[in-house]
Amino acid sequence: MPERARGRSRLPQGVYPARVESLAHDGRGVAHLDGKAVFIHGALPGEEVNFRYTARHSQYDEGRSEEIITASPDRVEPRCQHFDVCGGCSLQHLNHARQVACKQGWLLDNLRRIARLSPDQVAEPLISPAWGYRRKARLGVRHVIKKGRVLVGFRERSGSFVADLRRCEVLAPQVGGLLEELGDLVSGLSVRDRLPQIEAAIGDEAAALSFRVLRPPTEADVARLIAFGQRHEIQLWLQPEGPETCRPLWPPQARLSYRLPEFDLEFEFFPYHFTQINPDVNRAMVAQAMAWLDLQNDDRALDLFCGLGNFALAMARRAQTVVGVEGDRRLAAWAGHNAVINGVDNARFLAANLTGEVLLEPLIGHSDKVLLDPPRSGALAMIPQIAAMKPRRVVYVSCHPATLARDAGELAHRFGYRLRRVGVMDMFPHTAHVEAMALFER
Repeated sequence: MPERARGRSRLPQGVYPARVESLAHDGRGVAHLDGKAVFIHGALPGEEVNFRYTARHSQYDEGRSEEIITASPDRVEPRCQHFDVCGGCSLQHLNHARQVACKQGWLLDNLRRIARLSPDQVAEPLISPAWGYRRKARLGVRHVIKKGRVLVGFRERSGSFVADLRRCEVLAPQVGGLLEELGDLVSGLSVRDRLPQIEAAIGDEAAALSFRVLRPPTEADVARLIAFGQRHEIQLWLQPEGPETCRPLWPPQARLSYRLPEFDLEFEFFPYHFTQINPDVNRAMVAQAMAWLDLQNDDRALDLFCGLGNFALAMARRAQTVVGVEGDRRLAAWAGHNAVINGVDNARFLAANLTGEVLLEPLIGHSDKVLLDPPRSGALAMIPQIAAMKPRRVVYVSCHPATLARDAGELAHRFGYRLRRVGVMDMFPHTAHVEAMALFER
């Protein structure tokens, strides 16, 4: 770990009492000892705990809760038996309603500190069932000789090893209960030491597992994989090299899709495509974005970082025309495919580098309404170009509050847009990930 004291023996030994004051943005409790911040895993605000040091740094220390002396009224028993080990979740010990409230607080805090902004209105959070919601996951695979078996799951909380999991409570049930069986499956393959990960992808009607293989499987391996897929009614895919080499193993015509019923849309996708992991929040998110954009039938709309068309095709149901722009050429082409299968003829999709190396207006013309859904790095390079088009409304969908705040500050203080509304979307219950949506008006 960075700036760690020399050797674990230099850490203070034994357990130490602390009163937890707040919750850090990664879900750890924050206490102060002798004026120095200590981030304590497993501790919640208001709690009195005994903790053990796990690392020391010049500006802060880290620890692990060993005993809860006085528990928070918001503390709940984690549902997952692997919560203390697995790095997939960080907040199962905090009741779900309080998790959402904390995420909203983190979002507003970022806007105040970084952008010096407060919204005119804070929207109601978009939430979903807190268990079995996750439809996408990249699972690590590791043959552990000392354990005599293959482990399949997420990484350990405090390291790079694959956690020893029996099941996962947040993964969709089609996959979450199969982790141990997947380990048994891989252990019987000749390529068990050349199979580093399994990609889980689940649509509305089918689930798929894509096996990343660094060496071609034998005929016996293939037969074993197909039998597993047939037994569990799960599609089996193989990926020998890059994502574009991913091909169905069983059934030969495997297909995945999800629907947005409110807009009469169906999206086809491959296991390696980016799709939102939480279907309930995704449907609510798209509906909210359409309401906030207030698209009219004479509007020319723009969707930046459009992916496979999740927002753009819904926008096309309301606007006169839509242009979707995506950095990945193959993904832009797939958005066009989804437009065709849905009979959408007023949307077109372009591939362009959205880090600032492309001039948007000569490429797409004027836009009345703009939606952008960038990666964690945000959309700073696009903000001046969006502002130059003078759209009446901009809806920003964010997966990182700090870059949203940074970009919001630019839109507001440099280009005169007003932050009308903002709200969190609990796409990842039991984790510290914060997804948000913001509405700006000129």
